[in-house]
Amino acid sequence: MLPFPSPFSTILDKECDPFKGSIYKTVSLHSHDFNLDPHSYTSGRWLRRDKLEREARYIKFDFDALCRRVLELTPAANAITACQKIEGGFNRIFIFHLSNAKRIVARLPFTLAGPARLTTASEVATIKYLQAKTRILIPTILDWSDNATDDCKLVGTEYSIMEHVDGVQLHQKWQSLAGDQKIRCIKGIHESLKEVVNLEFPAFGSLYFSDGPLDPGKKGFLDENFYIGPHCGPRYYDIVRPNHGPWSNNIDFTDGLIDVGLSRVPPAELDAESRPSYHGSIQAHLTLLGHARKVLKQMSADPRIQNAATPLLFHPDLHKRNIFVSEDDPSIVTGIIDWQAASIEPSWWYADEVPNFAMHSESGSNLCRQAFEACTQFLTPRLAGPRLMNDSLFRPFRYSYRTWKDGAVALRDELIGTAQHWEELGFAGQCAYPLPTPMELARHKKQFKLFEAAHDLKGELASLLGTATDGWMPPEQLETTKEANMEIFQGILHEVLTNEDTEDEPVTDEAILRSIWPFDLDR
Repeated sequence: MLPFPSPFSTILDKECDPFKGSIYKTVSLHSHDFNLDPHSYTSGRWLRRDKLEREARYIKFDFDALCRRVLELTPAANAITACQKIEGGFNRIFIFHLSNAKRIVARLPFTLAGPARLTTASEVATIKYLQAKTRILIPTILDWSDNATDDCKLVGTEYSIMEHVDGVQLHQKWQSLAGDQKIRCIKGIHESLKEVVNLEFPAFGSLYFSDGPLDPGKKGFLDENFYIGPHCGPRYYDIVRPNHGPWSNNIDFTDGLIDVGLSRVPPAELDAESRPSYHGSIQAHLTLLGHARKVLKQMSADPRIQNAATPLLFHPDLHKRNIFVSEDDPSIVTGIIDWQAASIEPSWWYADEVPNFAMHSESGSNLCRQAFEACTQFLTPRLAGPRLMNDSLFRPFRYSYRTWKDGAVALRDELIGTAQHWEELGFAGQCAYPLPTPMELARHKKQFKLFEAAHDLKGELASLLGTATDGWMPPEQLETTKEANMEIFQGILHEVLTNEDTEDEPVTDEAILRSIWPFDLDR
């Protein structure tokens, strides 16, 4: 029995036995039949917190039960002929190849994808809502469970099972496309999303089925089938459960961001010695966030911010791997996948996002970026409005919930800049953030310079080592990359220690270098 019976369900209730009935097939499959480990993360390793990263992506479940469920859902097939495992940052995907030449996709979220139950429940509800209200092409969901302990499901973890999308991933075709083909493709993507952007909502949060198991006080009903409930994005569930909505206006939404920032500040200093000087003490974070709450409320009351805060549902990760196009005509979008954590945000939330199909090409051409901006303006104007505004109006909001991760200096810099240019930015009255004294400002500038050095170091080091900025790499590269990481550290340390002109240098000794080094320094 599905956790949330709804008029959109395509699976019949079979009492409490998902395999009871004429379409049940007896099957005994094991992961070794497909030469894969279904439980462990095997697609990569990390240069930072490798053990913790892999443990966070371990899923304990019954793979045989999942296989049986796939066959039970596909009566035209009598066997699974192959299985492919694909892993991303937040999910494990199994692509099952069936004896009838069809493919079925099973998606299992990692615990770090978001809150238990809500993550899967919201993703499914969002997809069903979009399929009911728009013509956007999203693969049909055949079955799902948001309850890892549901005895009726037997699989033992949250999952969703869906049809495989038609077409081919855009990233597989992109490099072979001519400039005019890329422009038509970008236009096709925007035309697919136009109806999504035009949907109207009364509040900010995430979508759920109306019969979901949440407190009725947390529900803002859209119709008889759906409601807006707590935001299911992982930013709201990092350490404790802070204010996670739903919110009826931008001021309340902003309060939620500040509350997230406060929830991530630990009760006691544990590793202050190893953190960079710009990070700030616990009290510094609490004081800063208190000031930020007042300033962001002032800014949220401005008519320009209010007009740029239309509740808007949009794809959370619109890049080429999540877009499928026709093999014969790449301007035709055949499907857009991965709506996990899609939520209703203020339209300004998306103002600084540029998908990778709109990035500068290796030849230096700005053609795709120009096409992206033009299509955004004419086909999705709700997204375009905030993009045309001064980004300084929105940056303090974006830094407000992540001070413990970034360091206090990043948000402080935004608040100082906002206060210094308050009238120039067009705000009325006096900014609630007290300007620092000359001595405080000099100390801040020194810390911010180190913050910028740390940011640049992470990007440059990842490029040199061939890793992602979080240190991810293919597993076979781990040992050689660890050695290269140590060699580069020793080389930079030598330059630091032998540099005689240190007056304007943010990194002057080994302790400072170690504090900003983004990857582990153990062999």
